[in-house]
Amino acid sequence: MKKTQRLAVSGVLIALAVVLSMIKVFELPFGGSITLFSMTPIMLAGFLYGVPWGMLCGLVDGVLQGLLGAATTQAFAGMELAETIGVICLDYLLAFSVLGCAGLLRKVMRGKPVAAFTLGTLIAGLLRYAVHTTSGAVLYGSYAEWFFTQEGFYSWGATILEKFSGVQLAIVYSLIYNGFYMLPEIAIAIVAAVALMNVKPLRKLADTAQPTVE
Repeated sequence: MKKTQRLAVSGVLIALAVVLSMIKVFELPFGGSITLFSMTPIMLAGFLYGVPWGMLCGLVDGVLQGLLGAATTQAFAGMELAETIGVICLDYLLAFSVLGCAGLLRKVMRGKPVAAFTLGTLIAGLLRYAVHTTSGAVLYGSYAEWFFTQEGFYSWGATILEKFSGVQLAIVYSLIYNGFYMLPEIAIAIVAAVALMNVKPLRKLADTAQPTVE
């Protein structure tokens, strides 16, 4: 019964994550978008059923997001094979899998679901940010100089180009580029985490759900 419930709840959470990812609160001009709580369902799966299960749910979500991206936005159009593989592995499979790490503190902070899920959400969100930053620096670092010369950066873009070059510039570029959407996404997910763990039925489910490593 518990396995059936876990599968059913997880399936709903994955589907919800995919649907919410299509609701874009704000779309950035250079790529990336801020969505409506799309990270929260996978984070909740990780919190309820443990990190391994949450990461598995995130992996499924990443596969679905990749397929949707390829089918609806031609996300991989024009890419070389190596670049496509890198994007799939980092920006989809790994980036969504780490959202399951939101359950890291559940046992450590037993009896404090609001704090445990909120801090877990922050950790998982920062892990995803780190993955996207790595991907951006490695796969798209060559765009750094172009990026900082675009309208809107003005003097501070020039200052960055004066201070950094090569690998350092690629990392700074990726931190800023991905930060534009990832930091608001993390903030939105934290708000959702606090709200969800203050809902009594969900709090009860968090207390009774059994983490699994299966």
